Amino acid sequence: MAVALVLVLIVVGSVLFHLLSPWWWTPIASNWAYIDNTIIITFWITGFVFAAVVLFMAYCVFRFRHREGNRAAYEPENKRLESWLTIVTAVGVTALLVPGLFVWSRFVHVPSDATDVEVVGQQWQWSFRLPGKDGKLGTSDTRDVTADNPLGVIASDPNGQDDVVVEAADLHLPVGKPVKMLLRSIDVLHDFYVPEFRAKMDMIPGSVTYFWFTPTKTGTFQVLCAELCGQGHPLMHGVVMVDTQQDYVAWLGQQQTFAQLSAPQQTGSADQAPGKTTASGLKIAARLETVGSR
Repeated sequence: MAVALVLVLIVVGSVLFHLLSPWWWTPIASNWAYIDNTIIITFWITGFVFAAVVLFMAYCVFRFRHREGNRAAYEPENKRLESWLTIVTAVGVTALLVPGLFVWSRFVHVPSDATDVEVVGQQWQWSFRLPGKDGKLGTSDTRDVTADNPLGVIASDPNGQDDVVVEAADLHLPVGKPVKMLLRSIDVLHDFYVPEFRAKMDMIPGSVTYFWFTPTKTGTFQVLCAELCGQGHPLMHGVVMVDTQQDYVAWLGQQQTFAQLSAPQQTGSADQAPGKTTASGLKIAARLETVGSR
């Protein structure tokens, strides 16, 4: 009797914890409400099966408890029961799989008007590359990564000269426009994840993975690494800011292109203004300090 009561309490407690728990998803800020709906369907199906199985166990413990004089009936097989169990199981598994397959089909088919944005993961920071005025990203190669070319952009590719390079800084995106995130890692496994966007994907050294989404709310969102990537993994944070189109264009105009970053730096001259010489020296010193810290 006590065991049956404990089983019933486990079911009741689990259901109440799920319904009343203060821990839930962050408010969604992308088009991927489909993912939330699929997980909710999974919760309801698995929750129902869990409750049904445990309550059935409680019933059996109580109904078939030991009583003086009772004898157990041996029934080696029951074709009707086996048929019903097979059908119900097949329906349950199908109900779990179909929503996920539907979402996956949408997940891998990127809209034709999506803008490519490259994300580069590196212990333990995020960097980004956006297409320039030509609307195309240049090719890149991990073997070309150097202190002066941290994203490995191939200098001989003309499409990469106007690419906007954002190294270890905040990424800005326009609201309401689809974005295809091209994911690269130059050292170990990483996973670019913004909880409010829902979509995420592993970043594998030597390959380019991707996902896409459409930001639906302006605001500032934290980037997390969802793959254990070494000692500094908990500190591998970043920021994605979703702007209005006007704010996004203003930010984009302030960024430097790959060609600008690759141009030789002027370290000073006899006729150069002292203020400019000091500013240039500080810039070079800061850059050397960053390279040395790596």
